Amino acid sequence: MKSPNFGIFHIRKWFLQVEDSLAGETGAPADGAPLRKIVIAACIHNPYAGRYEQDLSAWIEGSPELGREFGRRIQEAAGPQKIESYGKAILVGLDGEYEHGNALLTNPAADPIRVALGGGKAWVPSTGKRGVPGTVLDIPLAYKDALYVRSHYDTVSASFNDAPNRDEVLVCWAFATRGRLNARLGGLKAADAKGLDGLV
Repeated sequence: MKSPNFGIFHIRKWFLQVEDSLAGETGAPADGAPLRKIVIAACIHNPYAGRYEQDLSAWIEGSPELGREFGRRIQEAAGPQKIESYGKAILVGLDGEYEHGNALLTNPAADPIRVALGGGKAWVPSTGKRGVPGTVLDIPLAYKDALYVRSHYDTVSASFNDAPNRDEVLVCWAFATRGRLNARLGGLKAADAKGLDGLV
């Protein structure tokens, strides 16, 4: 059994991926600032791997500490840039259950990240699957204060060359500094969002 090294968790490795888009797919320049997308991931030993466990509350109850560290790391990675969008995903090693990863994506884990971003009224879009090292995750993104802001529906892809092992879970959070480059499909604009109910 791997002993905890971060709260109740044993974290083997942290990952950081940053990409900056200065132009769109056809070469059209950005309509404003470049789009920065950031993925932060923690590779965590899964103590439930290989067996069924009815009660996953220990992971849920311990997840706020994990959320606070994700929050600290996104502040560090973003620097002075404001984060407008977020999303989350899990990649569970093959000896684990999808539910194991989901235990680390609930509100107790997400709320400290919202605090670090200075708010986040909207629910966080999420996805996940079981997989092996090198599996590609497509992480959905949406505007953090109002889901109806169409320009911020986006995706960031990430893969990790040596994670997860069969008895590990990768917990991933993704962030973006703006909506899609040259978004032109109408709908509610981020500047007009009220951010009261997480929808508009």
